[in-house]
Amino acid sequence: MMFRLFCATLFFLSVAPNLHATKVDVKKILDHVDDLYRGKSSHGIMQMHVKTEHWERKLKIEFWSQGKEQSLMRILEPKKEKGTATLKSGKNIWNYLPKIKRVIKIPSSMMGGSWMGSHFTNDDLVKESRMAEDFNCSSSYSGKRQDIEVIEISCIPKENAAVVWGKVLVRVQKSDWQPIEIEYYDEEIQLNRIMTFDNFKMVKKRNIPTMMTLQPIDKPEEKTIVSYDEMNFDLELPKDLFSLRHLQH
Repeated sequence: MMFRLFCATLFFLSVAPNLHATKVDVKKILDHVDDLYRGKSSHGIMQMHVKTEHWERKLKIEFWSQGKEQSLMRILEPKKEKGTATLKSGKNIWNYLPKIKRVIKIPSSMMGGSWMGSHFTNDDLVKESRMAEDFNCSSSYSGKRQDIEVIEISCIPKENAAVVWGKVLVRVQKSDWQPIEIEYYDEEIQLNRIMTFDNFKMVKKRNIPTMMTLQPIDKPEEKTIVSYDEMNFDLELPKDLFSLRHLQH
């Protein structure tokens, strides 16, 4: 879920909330958050800043997407990593390493590993769950948090849902359902990480967050920040763009 939002890159906001609703419509709110960047296709430039206890890393990445099944991300900067790329097609992921000119398919045993050294995982990239479908969800709070009127929705995974979290808490602005934070809890219902959304801008006449920060709770000095410099949607993309051949270009 989380990386699907990250891959936002990858998608476009297509569901507009009913701001005049008098009753909290949990499904519509969650669909709005899930569909923040979903669209027919997308292309753009993003920055990723990774800060760990011992080092920092900044990447400039060009991205493309087609629906929710296909995406391609290629590093533009720094120079020493230029050309390194990731292709997602369905539930499969391949990385291209230009220094050794090799394409490597990510095995299932490494799906929990870090993506590009960030706090996102390979598994985050391929997960396609929808909160309203894979979780039992209910409105758990409506009121002020830090002087902002919010709605909070608690999501507990359904018995057979293919999700890794024991609970997800979604916090949105009451006025327009824009996400503020998403909290992720492990199977012991211990808070594991928090995704925050900032820097709202008008894109294609829609107000969407162009910055996301992922904060691991057990490492408060670490974080990964993703920000979008450019975003374009519903483009006609080359038919062979999401292919292993193109991954190496």
